[in-house]
Amino acid sequence: MSKMDVTEDDFLGGIINLKQPKKGYRITSDTVFLAASLQVKKDESILDVGAATGGILSCLAARLGDDAARLKMTGVDIQPDLLSLARENNQSITYIDGDIMGDIKGCEPNSFDHVVTNPPYYEKGSVTTSPYSSKAIAHGSDMDDLGFWVQRCLRMVRPKGYLSLVHRADRLDDIIMALKPKAGSILIYPLFAKAGEDANRIIIRAQKGGKGLLSLKSGLIVHKSDGKYTDAAEKILRHAQFLDIEK
Repeated sequence: MSKMDVTEDDFLGGIINLKQPKKGYRITSDTVFLAASLQVKKDESILDVGAATGGILSCLAARLGDDAARLKMTGVDIQPDLLSLARENNQSITYIDGDIMGDIKGCEPNSFDHVVTNPPYYEKGSVTTSPYSSKAIAHGSDMDDLGFWVQRCLRMVRPKGYLSLVHRADRLDDIIMALKPKAGSILIYPLFAKAGEDANRIIIRAQKGGKGLLSLKSGLIVHKSDGKYTDAAEKILRHAQFLDIEK
């Protein structure tokens, strides 16, 4: 691994301690909320696309405890330095160096019960590029089309399996358009920075081949007026509580 300044940071109230770059890509609350929303059963398989340092699957494994050993967890990313940290963060999870835009050995289409992803929030050329390569790539310096990313992720999901993702709320229409031809039973769960404000993030879950209607949920308010986390957010971020996005 190339030289990189690394920090070790507590998540879920200290239940896990994860290594990540001191500068560049950093795990955010979006990662933790998405991981908290995943409903997986024993012996199922889950793929994290754009896994970076493994925040999503590490948080999921920590919440599930011993039950995590019954899952087949795989992460894929194009950044070897971040994947090296992901492997250190949880040695029981398989991490593969590969690009979802192409074929990846060990990640066959239509083979995962769940696919989860926190796609880059911006597309190539839409924002000033970060000087830190890990952050630049995570923010979309190499991504041309969010819709195509979603379609490639959906390609990995087995029939009747699920794709879950978190993204900017203002990209909802693009995500729905990418999902619609092959997925249904779409659930949208808004995340509000504060009460009275528009949602700035959304968690979306869709079933491949699902026929159910689209469902918009009431969502979660993340911060109080004083900037501190709400009690509901605190339980998820600090105490590893499951986020029930079906409510």
